[in-house]
Amino acid sequence: MLEPASPIDFSGLVREGDLVVCGQATAEPVTLTEVLMAQAEHLPPFRMMVGPVFSETFPAGPAPNVSFLSYGVIGNARRLAKAGRLDLIPSNYSAFCADFAARRHKADVVLVQLAESKGRLSASLSNDYVIDAARGARLVIAEINPDAPFTFGAEWPEDVTIHVRVPARCAPVELASPPLDDVSRRIAAHAAGLIDDGSTLQFGVGRIPDAILSSLSHVRNLGIHSGLINDAVVDLIERGAVTNAEKGFDAGITVTNQVIGTQRLYRFVHENNAVSVRPTSYTHGQDVLARINRLVAINSALQVGLDGSVNSETLNGVAIGAIGGQLDFVRGANASPRGRAIIALPATASDGTSRIVAHVETVTTPRADVDAIITEWGVAELRGCGLAERARRMIAIAAPGHRDALSAQLRR
Repeated sequence: MLEPASPIDFSGLVREGDLVVCGQATAEPVTLTEVLMAQAEHLPPFRMMVGPVFSETFPAGPAPNVSFLSYGVIGNARRLAKAGRLDLIPSNYSAFCADFAARRHKADVVLVQLAESKGRLSASLSNDYVIDAARGARLVIAEINPDAPFTFGAEWPEDVTIHVRVPARCAPVELASPPLDDVSRRIAAHAAGLIDDGSTLQFGVGRIPDAILSSLSHVRNLGIHSGLINDAVVDLIERGAVTNAEKGFDAGITVTNQVIGTQRLYRFVHENNAVSVRPTSYTHGQDVLARINRLVAINSALQVGLDGSVNSETLNGVAIGAIGGQLDFVRGANASPRGRAIIALPATASDGTSRIVAHVETVTTPRADVDAIITEWGVAELRGCGLAERARRMIAIAAPGHRDALSAQLRR
């Protein structure tokens, strides 16, 4: 059986030294990125900007004509980082997006996945840096995906030209929720005690945020203003826990920057006026976050120091995470009326080492911004505490087998 003809030939379109930017996470235009990677060895050397990668598109093996860069190491981007093929830009996600708008980052070629409905186009699953990148690009190629949901708030601007349209050959990338385990459930039980009726939630992707969301069915009038939403949000909305009634504005509307989940979520957000996929200037903006009533920011970490410093980026000198929107939302929650900033993590790593450490190797969120740290062993309330009391509270939520060693380090 003959292979179908390639939907596009990148020869002559990608030039030497170009920066090619593609949609991230579930917004990756897989039809275009797969063809680009297949043709890369015949193209002049170029750079590829990626975000979180949840597809199998980008090979970790040798590809001499392509170099990769990103603002973080998330999902399958870790393969590229482990192979030494990913150059990291240490930037808050919101600042990274703003840099495209300000032309500090300048794309030459932009690849996007779009949804189409009634003659209108939408960026669908992510309203990130791609639109601003496209506004200043030499060439914009759009994959029109009939299975991508049309989302409000992410409408494609009429002033941004699309030079080439290509039909999608596959449905959008999906990311199913990971199965919950005992540790994540214990963490969620502690976190639920800090989340009151009328709270507005921000959260990331992964087992612990999912566990926390799944533990909140008893809470009422929750709101969502987050960098992303996932399938767990649909559960909360359908159970009546999320009404978005007490946020202070955006009444009745779930606000997000990205949609990361499965077809169930994509069907839910399609042409749904109660969901708005907004740019980072709105979802991560400090002036917006500070106005939200009871904003509860839920984020994770690789390590937390005895002083409360949070590391979400590196372990043993190797980048395996990202700054992301953590600091934006921590500071936004601290400024929000009755807000809470939660950092939740298992007390031990998969190799048995403690995630509560004397000193973190990279500071993602400074100790001055920290509020509450949660492990499966409890909650350390750190806001307003001196360093000695912080250390005592952090040791109390470390795994019991590591507490004596941490106490000894503290005495030294």
